Amino acid sequence: MEEYINKIKILLIEFTPNILTALAILIIGLFVINLMVKASKKIMQKSGLDITLQKFLGNLLGWGLKILLFITVISKLGVTTTSFAAIFAAAGLAVGLALQGSLANFAGGVLIMIFKPFKIGDLIEAQGEIGVVKEIEIFTTKLTGLSNKEIIIPNGSISNGTIVNYTTEGTRRVDLTFGVSYDADIKQTKEVLMSVLTSHPKVLKDPAPAITVSELADSSVNFAVRPWCKTEDYWTVYFDVTENTKIALDKAGIEIPYPHQVEIKR
Repeated sequence: MEEYINKIKILLIEFTPNILTALAILIIGLFVINLMVKASKKIMQKSGLDITLQKFLGNLLGWGLKILLFITVISKLGVTTTSFAAIFAAAGLAVGLALQGSLANFAGGVLIMIFKPFKIGDLIEAQGEIGVVKEIEIFTTKLTGLSNKEIIIPNGSISNGTIVNYTTEGTRRVDLTFGVSYDADIKQTKEVLMSVLTSHPKVLKDPAPAITVSELADSSVNFAVRPWCKTEDYWTVYFDVTENTKIALDKAGIEIPYPHQVEIKR
């Protein structure tokens, strides 16, 4: 028993300095990495680099430095770098298979940085979600949804799927459909609808709004109403025109059909 205790004491005496040194390197290293990442972000900001690229490169630099720090700490604990490299190589296949999704997401992030289908602040639709791009990280892209919810989508899925960018062109067409009674005069209805569009301050004159008969439905004549607006005014125009159209049609005595229930007396 005494022999084992003596061996443990010897091991503690031998390895304690290495453990303390490795711990000190870890703490100081994390502190220095934090300072370096912050400094790099300030340099990129002063250089006028695109904010999307700033965040991506900042994340990439942080992860790269942490990996180097981890290798340094491990080697200080007595694991030689050659042995560590051999272990890493032997486990590479298993890790690669386990993290193939993450690697695909990383590759997707790189593709987004290269081709720039969107940038921070753009309103996009991807993977069935719509939101404003909040941040593009190494593995994921964060969106702020229309109801102010955070949406996180893997970069691999975004880069391999369809992306709709509503911000790129600067303007959007608002697609609305209104149905009126068959008894309504088509010319008068068009005039009323056009007056609603031209009186709204956020509806653009160029491109000019369009109003056409789109369908002769079972119980209504449907009009396709197509005003244009700036991207940021889309929902304001959508809701205002919908409300104002109902008010204008009522004032003009133009009926909007709806299902009627007839009570049969016996």
